[in-house]
Amino acid sequence: MSAAAKSQNPILRRFMEASLFDKIVYCLLVFVPIAVFMELTHADPTLVFLFSALAIIPLADFIGEATEELAHHTGPKLGGLLNATLGNAAELIITIFALREGLVELVRASITGSILGNLLLVLGLSLLAGGLKNGVQVFDRRTASVNATLLILAVVGLLIPSLFDVAIQQDKAAELGFSEGVALILIILYGLNLYYSFTSGKGDPHGHSDTAQDHHKARWSVRFSLIVLAIATTGIVFMSEFLVGAVESVTVTLGLSEIFIGIIIIPLVGNVAEHLVAVIVAYKNKMELSMAVSLGSSLQIALFVAPVLVFLSLFLSPEPLLLVFNEFELITLVAASLIAAFIAQDGESNWLEGAMLLAVYAIVGLAFFFLPVGA
Repeated sequence: MSAAAKSQNPILRRFMEASLFDKIVYCLLVFVPIAVFMELTHADPTLVFLFSALAIIPLADFIGEATEELAHHTGPKLGGLLNATLGNAAELIITIFALREGLVELVRASITGSILGNLLLVLGLSLLAGGLKNGVQVFDRRTASVNATLLILAVVGLLIPSLFDVAIQQDKAAELGFSEGVALILIILYGLNLYYSFTSGKGDPHGHSDTAQDHHKARWSVRFSLIVLAIATTGIVFMSEFLVGAVESVTVTLGLSEIFIGIIIIPLVGNVAEHLVAVIVAYKNKMELSMAVSLGSSLQIALFVAPVLVFLSLFLSPEPLLLVFNEFELITLVAASLIAAFIAQDGESNWLEGAMLLAVYAIVGLAFFFLPVGA
């Protein structure tokens, strides 16, 4: 292919301009046809799970890329709304297929894992990388505090149904109605947060529109962005179906519990690209943007994705999804949200705080790894 032809191809041009890590992510696309082949030939479910998970990583990255490009054309407010809606599209699709298979425990674990991953792993890596490179970093304490407070409120919204479920679990209608009511309130709160963010001039509360502005101008047309978005979403749909279909066999073969797969593996697979963005901008001394990405993504999971899944489960799952988490998940959620709030309240961060967050995430990962199946 000639140099002129390469310059006309948006995907090739993006690949040539990409960082080394981005190029590695794009190369993972080779696992898409491999996963399809493994599924069609009824290969070992563990291999199907592995290759499907690896294939989801670049597809999720393309969804993020296409959404960012559309944000250039639609303006900051509509672009921010697109990012706020599609920010966790990959994970939402995976959990939808898990609901269809009746893997409700896996879905609840992935909700917990996404919040923990953003607050402990992503924020921890961001603080560590940014602190080692730039020393003490500062950010807007007021914005970070508002997000952290809203996050604690969201965790409370997940905590209360779990605590009160002991008293009402004999009445299934009341149990489901309680979760539906809380889910509706959380969605309304998420909408109010978006409205406040856009009307106060802060743009996308997840920080994506600011990330897009760093690129200065759109590289893809609207039509091409929509095509990439459609193809990547379709690819994730198939890969998610393969992934979820292999979960039960993987838990038996590898001795892993569904809760560990949901808390550690699925959030990493669905959000690697977005996680990288937060770390890179922190390394570039843009800590405020990094905080917006990590805290904003956690808010989207708690206030939007989890409530939406409650209502979707009524149509897709043989068992409705209740906002009832086990005591292990609740303890880690409360601890992670409080730690993030403490870090956000002073408007400063350093590498030691990042190391502490990563230590907590490692402890949580070990705890769920050794948690017996069915506990």
